Amino acid sequence: MKSFPLSILDLAAVGREETIAESFAGSVELARAAERAGYVRIWYAEHHNIPSIASSATAVLIAHVAANTETIRLGSGGVMLPNHSPLVIAEQFGTLAELHPGRIDLGLGRAPGTDQVTWRALRRDALASDRFPQDVVELQGLLSDKSPLPGIHAIPGEGTHVPLYILGSSLFGAQLAAELGLPYGFASHFAPQALFDAIAVYRQGFKPSLQQPEPYVIAGVGVIAAESAEEAALQLEATRRARARSLFSRGDRRLTSEEVDAVLASPRAAVVDEMLTYTATGTAEDVAAYLEDFRRRTGADELMTVHYATTAAGRVRSVELLAGAVDPAGIGA
Repeated sequence: MKSFPLSILDLAAVGREETIAESFAGSVELARAAERAGYVRIWYAEHHNIPSIASSATAVLIAHVAANTETIRLGSGGVMLPNHSPLVIAEQFGTLAELHPGRIDLGLGRAPGTDQVTWRALRRDALASDRFPQDVVELQGLLSDKSPLPGIHAIPGEGTHVPLYILGSSLFGAQLAAELGLPYGFASHFAPQALFDAIAVYRQGFKPSLQQPEPYVIAGVGVIAAESAEEAALQLEATRRARARSLFSRGDRRLTSEEVDAVLASPRAAVVDEMLTYTATGTAEDVAAYLEDFRRRTGADELMTVHYATTAAGRVRSVELLAGAVDPAGIGA
């Protein structure tokens, strides 16, 4: 059996025939399946105003899943820090760390995780993204033993040393992670263009830190593991359709099936397919072979898998099938 570290990014996807409550129940079942199989961690991404993604209140969802699991690491992939004050995030993740010691990660991103209209509704100012590096340093300090802000303490949070991860899809995040000596996660599961350049920049510029003495790269990759190659191909097409509907719908008006057909028959399909560039599709053995080659080509220390399926049960099954072909704990890697 192949062996290399695998993690999961769970978007708490809401299928067209599913409720949000059913999506959350599926996230718990997925986490339990991943825990049984030995996956390294599960992260949840902050998105807003996207009908098909229910992980907007990221810390709340982490708390719910943590209370229904026992050992697997859980975290954000990521919290979009410009949407929040560092103190609030320190308090939220400090609370999680006190409730679930040794199990909480804090991945941080610079993008808003939504459109510009929704971003304004979040009440953040236009310069928030520009302060991302300073906010990361402040947040790290608030989680350390000594607050960087006189008279201000994150309670809970101070002294918890929740590990930070810088997430991104450009060279900016790679450079920042290298400068701060933090692990780096690249969002190649939907933004593949700069993957190899970003990893090279990160490794070349890495400065050791107390948290991370050596560079550590996590690369995102889509996964559709099914009982047969034919079933996986059908699921890939369903994923393409869902992605096209999400990308090209406007406001409250969702594309009809006929309009999705038209998008995928037009040059706009290239946008959808580029986002799915790094997607392992097929039987568990096919997917395992793809992931092994992807890890070899990127030199990633860990792969963050995003399991695509039209239902929560389908994502759980994909996780279980892959674990039958790979030891996701990576003990023998």
